Amino acid sequence: MEKENTDSEKSYSTKKAIFYSFATISDTISYQMFTFLIFTFYYSVVGLNVNLITIGFILWSIWNAINDPLLGVLSDRTKSKWGRRKPYIVGGIGPLCLILILLWTPPLGSAIITFIYFLIIIILFDLFYTMYSMNQTSLFPEIFQDLEERAKANNILQIFNIIGLIFAMIAPSFFIPRYDDPQYITNYAQAGIFMAILTLLFALIFIKFGLKERIEYSKDPEKAPSFKDSLIITFKSKAYRYYLIANFATWYVIGMLPTIAPLYCSFVLNIKNSTIISLLLGLTFISASLFMFLWRYLIIKTGVKLGLILAFFSLILTLLPFMFIYDLAGAIMTFIMAGLGISGLLFCRDPTIGAIIDLDEINTGIRREASYYSIGALITRLTTIAIALSISLVFTTVGWTIFNPKGDLTRIILGLRILIFIFPSIALIFGILAMLRFPINKEKYEKIKQELENLHYEKRKTFSKNP
Repeated sequence: MEKENTDSEKSYSTKKAIFYSFATISDTISYQMFTFLIFTFYYSVVGLNVNLITIGFILWSIWNAINDPLLGVLSDRTKSKWGRRKPYIVGGIGPLCLILILLWTPPLGSAIITFIYFLIIIILFDLFYTMYSMNQTSLFPEIFQDLEERAKANNILQIFNIIGLIFAMIAPSFFIPRYDDPQYITNYAQAGIFMAILTLLFALIFIKFGLKERIEYSKDPEKAPSFKDSLIITFKSKAYRYYLIANFATWYVIGMLPTIAPLYCSFVLNIKNSTIISLLLGLTFISASLFMFLWRYLIIKTGVKLGLILAFFSLILTLLPFMFIYDLAGAIMTFIMAGLGISGLLFCRDPTIGAIIDLDEINTGIRREASYYSIGALITRLTTIAIALSISLVFTTVGWTIFNPKGDLTRIILGLRILIFIFPSIALIFGILAMLRFPINKEKYEKIKQELENLHYEKRKTFSKNP
């Protein structure tokens, strides 16, 4: 594993941020393609009952409740000549790309066999995605050490994240003419192959040029707590508990928008062409990239607490028009404006959890990024259950348990509007309430930063004496 010297570790560089950010493109392409199309594919193309899909996601999340925290603690406790994170990043990316293809090749005929395949393949997807994603994201607060560095790096990171989102939302439309039409089932596998190639390519660039771990943390695995103790320490953090609520709200909304967009556009806006639907979602994330500089300025000035509260408020306001628009012109403006709030949510995530991990290092003396990110990953997966339950509740209520394009359109349209605005707004309100009680404000973070600098100085001195 490549080690940076002490001077380079302390300095920020755009090059360092760019090469690290390639990891997030592959991460985003793989997971957001999954989020964007998995429900529409199995519900309207394969024809699986919405309640079976919901049961599948519930069982998947039970698996995640064990898998994600266990992988996090295992990573924090790993000591190898390649470092703590690299073995899992390198080991996870190949199988992840293979599963990204197999997601779209279910056996057809028996609903039970299709359901079993669906359940197994999403479990395997999450296993290898978590191995890759949780370990690469865990490197962010380790590589970039304070709020200013993280804000600068996060500006680049989120632009790369937006690039990944644009790939995930737009590229499938090059292969799939209409997302909710069963005749295009094989086109999904073609899209999966293309996206798997992109995922692997960007991941290899990151592994070759951006995968670095800090020298002063190389002894931390020897002192890392057990799985049980790690969970106890992690959940003792008041800041982290409130962050988890806000994180749930964030990923519920970011997950719901692309999940429901294909059906919303098709039935509410009467837009059937997959390219136009993908371009609308792409506009949201292009818009989000343009607003990143605004959120960088706000976060540095106000701190992550107030910044995230403002992001939640802005997203509620910008989602409101989804209740009323009915044509392409209204859709273009609404999808663009939604990028303002989404930009804030994406930008605030890593600096917020970075501050929590910094405080934990002061309290415990070691870095445990993977433990925090893995539980955060679990919360992200739980939002998939919440999204599936929300959709199941609404679709069952409007008589759409089985996909039927000729159902009661008045009720279906109302249900889709509720799913894209009312349910996300409720989640965002809970996020605001959680962040109002988040204990790390701008002033407290400045104190954390100073204590952390002193701690790292002592660690580097110790390591230089006992390498």
